[in-house]
Amino acid sequence: MPKPLTDQDKRKQISVRGLAGVENVSDLKTNFNRHLHFTLVKDRNVATKRDYYFALANTVRDHLVGRWIRTQQHYYEKDPKRVYYLSLEFYMGRTLQNTMVNLALENACDEATYQLGLDMEELQDIEEDAGLGNGGLGRLAACFLDSMASLGLAAYGYGIRYEFGIFNQKIVNGWQVEEADDWLRYGNPWEKARPEYMRPVHFYGRVEHTPEGVKWVDTQVVLALPYDTPVPGYRNNVVNTMRLWSAKAPCDFNLKDFNVGGYIQAVLDRNLAENISRVLYPNDNFFEGKELRLKQEYFVVAATLQDIVRRFKSSKFGSTEVVRVDLSTLPDKVAIQLNDTHPAMAIPELMRILLDTEHQTWEKAWDICTRTCAYTNHTVLPEALERWPTDLLQNLLPRHLEIIYEINRRHLERIAKLYPGDHDRLRRMSLVEEGDQKKINMAHLCIVGSHAVNGVARIHSDILKATLFKDFYEVDPHKFQNKTNGITPRRWLVMCNPGLAEVIAERIGEDYIRDLDQLKKLLTFVDDDSLIHDIAKVKQENKLKFSAYLEEHYKVKINPNSMFDVQVKRIHEYKRQLLNCLHIITLYNRIKKEPNKNWTPRTIMIGGKAAPGYHTAKLIIRLITAIGEIVNHDTVVGDRLKVIFLENYKVTLAEKIIPASDLSEQISTAGTEASGTGNMKFMLNGALTIGTMDGANVEMAEEAGEENLFIFGMRVDDVDAMDKSGYDAMDYYNRIPELKQAMDQIAGGFFSPDQHDLFKDIVNMLLHHDRFKVFADYEAYIKCQEKVSALYKNPKEWTKMVIHNIAGCGKFSSDRTISQYAREIWGMEPSLERIPAPDDPRQ
Repeated sequence: MPKPLTDQDKRKQISVRGLAGVENVSDLKTNFNRHLHFTLVKDRNVATKRDYYFALANTVRDHLVGRWIRTQQHYYEKDPKRVYYLSLEFYMGRTLQNTMVNLALENACDEATYQLGLDMEELQDIEEDAGLGNGGLGRLAACFLDSMASLGLAAYGYGIRYEFGIFNQKIVNGWQVEEADDWLRYGNPWEKARPEYMRPVHFYGRVEHTPEGVKWVDTQVVLALPYDTPVPGYRNNVVNTMRLWSAKAPCDFNLKDFNVGGYIQAVLDRNLAENISRVLYPNDNFFEGKELRLKQEYFVVAATLQDIVRRFKSSKFGSTEVVRVDLSTLPDKVAIQLNDTHPAMAIPELMRILLDTEHQTWEKAWDICTRTCAYTNHTVLPEALERWPTDLLQNLLPRHLEIIYEINRRHLERIAKLYPGDHDRLRRMSLVEEGDQKKINMAHLCIVGSHAVNGVARIHSDILKATLFKDFYEVDPHKFQNKTNGITPRRWLVMCNPGLAEVIAERIGEDYIRDLDQLKKLLTFVDDDSLIHDIAKVKQENKLKFSAYLEEHYKVKINPNSMFDVQVKRIHEYKRQLLNCLHIITLYNRIKKEPNKNWTPRTIMIGGKAAPGYHTAKLIIRLITAIGEIVNHDTVVGDRLKVIFLENYKVTLAEKIIPASDLSEQISTAGTEASGTGNMKFMLNGALTIGTMDGANVEMAEEAGEENLFIFGMRVDDVDAMDKSGYDAMDYYNRIPELKQAMDQIAGGFFSPDQHDLFKDIVNMLLHHDRFKVFADYEAYIKCQEKVSALYKNPKEWTKMVIHNIAGCGKFSSDRTISQYAREIWGMEPSLERIPAPDDPRQ
């Protein structure tokens, strides 16, 4: 064992989570040593840090397993309605600390590891992120799993166990370079393979219409092997399941070739089948119409629906007997939520099962299908909407294409009756888009095949009804709902910012962790000097800690008293990292012009990944790093302005940077960001928002008071008006001297002295074909940033504004979001009841 740490200061600050009982600590130490003993290979008697991590992870997992089994028994006994959250992405991050928080084990584990001479934070750092998502959509799914367990819902997350998650980003000579994310190389202590539930998934083949019914024959089979991960609720002893499917080739895959001597090749060809779950497509808000992607989408849907039907039919715990034969009650016991259109094939697949296997009539099958499925839309950007070519579907899933055509025929028949002679409306509302290449519009399929359609922020849901899905809204207004996104306060406050969680708990108690609306109580303390002092102190401690991290990793000396101005999210033109760049250059030029003025010092940090094939996004990263190279080495500027590109932004880095941030940049063009959830994380952690009236920013301004956010720029109506009248970037360029100066510096090679035309594509785009109107908001943004700088000079007023923001965060808990989904879409009732722990007597 290593020597005990003498530096008490190195220990994590933990308290909100109750005291560590002596008995508990003793048990943990015993179990830890037992796991460590069995972890070590016989011929190796020296434990590595990774051995210690696995011993701790397995010790914590022991506390999950009994609760997991008891929860599933509880569901089989009570037979509640179950919700299935289908998502191609689950951006989980790390599991160890989150599990300790939700099981109230963190203090005891900290004390136990300390007594064993180990540093718990060091052990936590060994865990790989489960990066099975790109950004907001996948992280939202992870927050939803936490809330569904914390609200006692019988819920299952279903997705793909990608062998390689979102790529690791390296910055080499200022450019993004992608590296494969081999997150499973050391094994994953949190998952359990369940080969007994393996399911076949069919592809290709042909359709036969016989007197006995329709048969899909001569298919290629891939097996779906499930891996289960426990999802603990917050201190209620509920442990739900996330089931991720991995693709396996069947034993006879291509082995007919064996007869002609191709045995070796036949075995090697198994990879073709297993490639389905090999890698996550790294696109965010962009549709890539590749066959492998469609295979992934159908693979997760086909395996999941078999599982859903199996579980529906046998409701006794551990029983394989068929209890229910008639699927007509499926919607009473099953809710399927489609996270965007990626799992849209669930609709034709459920119809195929009901028609071809269960022999229901079309009308009955369609009624079951629509009452079971619901669809969440995540974007209005046209390039993000999935449209699959019919010839691809015909080849890969011929039966499903037949079913989609029949769905469309009946749907258009209905529309034609409602709007006789309106052929243009029929064309607009069809599931099949005619053109050079016939395509299936997956969003239209989802709307027609679901009983509920929701956007993810009020403004987004309104835009769907007014524009993208206007025709569908006119026909079925009752289908359309809003469910504003939320985040889990367990990970995004208690876990990542224990100091702030503790300060809040000292004032209002700790019940707010499961009822975030209670944060409103902080408003009575808004003028309380001790709270103002405590919140400012926690922020400063977080900044000092993050400064040390930055200096270690980036070799840049950080001024911890500077304003930490942060924009972390995927790199995309609509998120307007370029507007941020123009502000940095403007600020730089102003400091150079008047070096003796009393400037508010800023450390501006931008982080995020660019999709590997997205040229402009990769060039934006290069521009940010190039600006940093010039600014950070300018002695005139000194520590009044620093620019850092945060490499490899992921969940674990977010947990470090968000608690240390002063200013949160949420500056997308109004009408383009469906909701955002990063904006909520910053708000909850005491950063102030500079942003446009877009996505959930609108509701954040409502909850905290618009005067407590820095709102600037065009609103949705202004953007629409500009689209009609025309946007002329050159007009702004010629009229605003500071903007012209900044653009000329980029264009003239000031930031790229070795390659003057390096950024010509960005310059050309901004001046001549910028869909997101960066220049139109430039002046308002610069003026708003001046207000930010002025307020930052008054720490007391700044912190009072922070308190208003934290107090206004109640609405943005994923517990509230999930309660609304449960009551208004799934027909389920959330509960804060605890179920008995494994060692409690059963009731």
